[in-house]
Amino acid sequence: MLYLLVRNVLRPGVVNPTHLAKSASVTKVTKRSMVHQEGLPKLPVPPLKQTCEGYLAMLQPIVSEEELEHTRQLVTEFVSPGGVGDRLQRSLERRARKVDNWLSEWWMQSTYLDCRMPVPVYTSPGVILPRMHFQDRQGQMRFAAKLIAGVLDFKQLIDSDTLPIEYLGGKPLCMDQYYQVLSSCRIPGPKRDTVVNHTLGTTPPTHITVVHNFQFFILDVYNSDGTPLTVDQIYMQLEKIWNSSLQTNKEPIGILTSQHRNTWGKAYNNLIKDKTNKESVRAIQKSIFTVCLDAPMPRVSDEMYQSRVAAQMLHGGGSRWNSGNRWFDKTLQFIIGEDGSCGLTYEHAPAEGPPIVFLIDHVVGYMRRSEMVRSPMVPLHMPQKLRFNITPEVKKDIENAKQNMNMMVHDLDVRVLLFSHFGINVPKQHKLSPDAFVQMALQLAYYRMYQLCCSTYETSSLRMFKLGRTETIRSTTTESSKFVQAMDDAGTSNTEKVALLTKAIQLHRDNTRKAIYGQAIDRHLLGLKMQGITELTSMPDIFMDTSYAVAMHYHLFTSQVGAKTDCVMCFGPTVPDGYGVCYNPMEEHINIAITAFNSCEETNAAKFSRAVETALLDMQALLEQTALAGR
Repeated sequence: MLYLLVRNVLRPGVVNPTHLAKSASVTKVTKRSMVHQEGLPKLPVPPLKQTCEGYLAMLQPIVSEEELEHTRQLVTEFVSPGGVGDRLQRSLERRARKVDNWLSEWWMQSTYLDCRMPVPVYTSPGVILPRMHFQDRQGQMRFAAKLIAGVLDFKQLIDSDTLPIEYLGGKPLCMDQYYQVLSSCRIPGPKRDTVVNHTLGTTPPTHITVVHNFQFFILDVYNSDGTPLTVDQIYMQLEKIWNSSLQTNKEPIGILTSQHRNTWGKAYNNLIKDKTNKESVRAIQKSIFTVCLDAPMPRVSDEMYQSRVAAQMLHGGGSRWNSGNRWFDKTLQFIIGEDGSCGLTYEHAPAEGPPIVFLIDHVVGYMRRSEMVRSPMVPLHMPQKLRFNITPEVKKDIENAKQNMNMMVHDLDVRVLLFSHFGINVPKQHKLSPDAFVQMALQLAYYRMYQLCCSTYETSSLRMFKLGRTETIRSTTTESSKFVQAMDDAGTSNTEKVALLTKAIQLHRDNTRKAIYGQAIDRHLLGLKMQGITELTSMPDIFMDTSYAVAMHYHLFTSQVGAKTDCVMCFGPTVPDGYGVCYNPMEEHINIAITAFNSCEETNAAKFSRAVETALLDMQALLEQTALAGR
């Protein structure tokens, strides 16, 4: 995630799988044939006029009339025949004909690999799983062993090409991202990072990385005959790792990966000058995934427990706790605390939310049905401890990383709201979209706190198209603005308020549909801008305009991440004075994670959390009172 004040690109999206999964059917196939991927349509380039009209409509509730009038003039010039926009549009259409997806490479580079902000908090989401009831190392080891076996069971779907193909409205979805999350890792560079996937080599990795007490181990998870270790065998290997890592005076080498990317790029080059260090780093990068066995975190009240765990998943809690017990560049890191906290964090560049959510649901299902199978007592090799030679230069880099991580931890305010009053059942009873209902509650909460409407981002998916990633649903509309202003107006009747709410929700649904079908405005604007950077000596005026800066400054960055598992995803805000909001709507409750920065006096995650809860309850009361009055 990034500060839009620092760099003028879009924040990585946590895709909205509920726009897919809740209505998508899944078909089991015997082969993930190339026919499926090759048969997917290419991402379209929307008409220029359509996008520019949508852009002006989006700006209306968030900029002044004076600014809007100036932008209208710029847009008129931009779309005029033979104008800059017209030329860029034709170039973009040519690009779309030549490549599989005109956006995907640009998206990966501009949104992730060019981003120089730290990976934790700023780009990598965390996922909180339900609290486990173990309170000791044996429970932690047993849970970790089952979880590892569950992920290997998911990997079998990948390796055997039997991963279910998802469909939406009878149309197949791109499955490419599912094949990018295992055995992959981000590699820091001095100015731009890369992502390496090791599954495509002649000898795909057969080991995972386990980290405990800041010490990294290679754990081979397959027997010599190619069968995965049983839960019982994994448990025994984890016990060996625990006993070999009791020393706590080791340097937390993993905390280096939490740094600003330029800083980490330099430290990385220092680190791998040493042959032993280079081999150890390569072993981590090549591993199928990483398991972090965390020390217990400070105790908090039951009310604050989920919020504390959310912070632990995002950044580890600081150098005194578990931030050094990570390798943040690794695509998948499962985190299991000795105190029962569990979840994961994932590096965002290779994939969006759906493969992660699917994997979580699969692993949780596996663990529920998995029994400890007694294994034949075949002696297993001791897991290999990865060695690091800490030079004075590396030591200095580690101390610097500790200080920066501690500042980041101190600055991030995380609140998890377990909204227990109702779930998707209430909006469904009133024939309203549950996602749009929650989005309108966020709009209402923000308006009540700040007395204005703000630029809001909700993530949608472009997986209907080959190599599709994400698109933006703009939740702040003229209709949502009318609703939030009317909600607390004593002069507006409840019937009128419900009519305004219904209209706002319907428009949000229409915008969602446009986004899914590749007809929304944001990725097209990004494409035109990137094409402009490629072709032109100066940036077109439309992208240098105040209105564009306001539109891209997301005070509310939101995503609905629906899972069958009762979990919640979280991520940091995209701007210094904004909120990150992620929610998982279940049938009778809603899990919501809200983040803000303590360094901003205007934002307050706890206050906004209370405002969201009140907004949801007030909207429910409005619907029920109006329905009763109409009988």
